[in-house]
Amino acid sequence: MKRSLPVIHEEPDTMPEFSGNPSGAGRRFAVVVSRFNESVTRPLAEGAVEAFTRHGADFGDVDVIWVPGAWELPSAVRRALASDRYAAIVACGAVVRGETPHFDIVAGEAARGLADASAEYDVPVALGLLTTDTMEQAEARAGGAHGNKGWDAAMAAMEMADLFDQLDGAAEAESELDGGGDGEG
Repeated sequence: MKRSLPVIHEEPDTMPEFSGNPSGAGRRFAVVVSRFNESVTRPLAEGAVEAFTRHGADFGDVDVIWVPGAWELPSAVRRALASDRYAAIVACGAVVRGETPHFDIVAGEAARGLADASAEYDVPVALGLLTTDTMEQAEARAGGAHGNKGWDAAMAAMEMADLFDQLDGAAEAESELDGGGDGEG
């Protein structure tokens, strides 16, 4: 038996649709960056800061937080998120594969820790953490032939911060329309 998809809304023209815009205006951001492989991570951080400021964030509203390595990114991001200062955070690092399983452990756990922090604090954390086989591949993604993944992560962070603001605003407006604005009535 063939199943049909449920109808989401009978009038598609009135269906709410949300899409964030990469705007830094009026928002504060952090770039948490690893010093390990600094020849790669510094350009990633610079790319992120440039993306934020070119898209409306004031230079003074972008904090850069340095940590020793990729392993330390999640704990620093958690501490920054706990401050409740940031609309979004970009985590920049570079883990280059070596001859031991160290790469798999550091890369996987750092990414998992960043995702967990974002979910726990309900604030976007964009991944500017490179995981490459060679230093040349990392350099190509830090302002080389493959662009700057720090810039890309900042663009995603701004878009997600804006999307979260839109969703929060829609929820607040809907709550007020339903009479649940301040709990009095």
